[in-house]
Amino acid sequence: MEVPAVPFEELSARKATTESSANMREHVVKAREVQTERFRDSPVRYNAQMTSRQVREYCELSPAGTQLLRAGVESLGLSARAHDKILRVSRTIADIAGSPSIEEDHLAEAISYRNLDADIWV
Repeated sequence: MEVPAVPFEELSARKATTESSANMREHVVKAREVQTERFRDSPVRYNAQMTSRQVREYCELSPAGTQLLRAGVESLGLSARAHDKILRVSRTIADIAGSPSIEEDHLAEAISYRNLDADIWV
């Protein structure tokens, strides 16, 4: 999956449009709270620990998301294990964004991480 180039105007802007560390920490704390509630009746505490069955339960995709994941899996030649890892990361990205569902942009971000770290994720 390719990521579009960032326009020069954004790269050369004097004021960066990044979040502060404190703000990002707030998002992460809220995401962990969501995960604690999600897995309250389970020995699992975080998305990264989800079983394959839990991945199927908590990582539902829209039809467009399913198509995007299929394209990523087929173009990158990913294993079932890598497929589930992408879904776990997507669920975490959605949690940090405060989204109850995994959106296409969450999935695309997770696939791009997988593509960048292909040697690590195996």
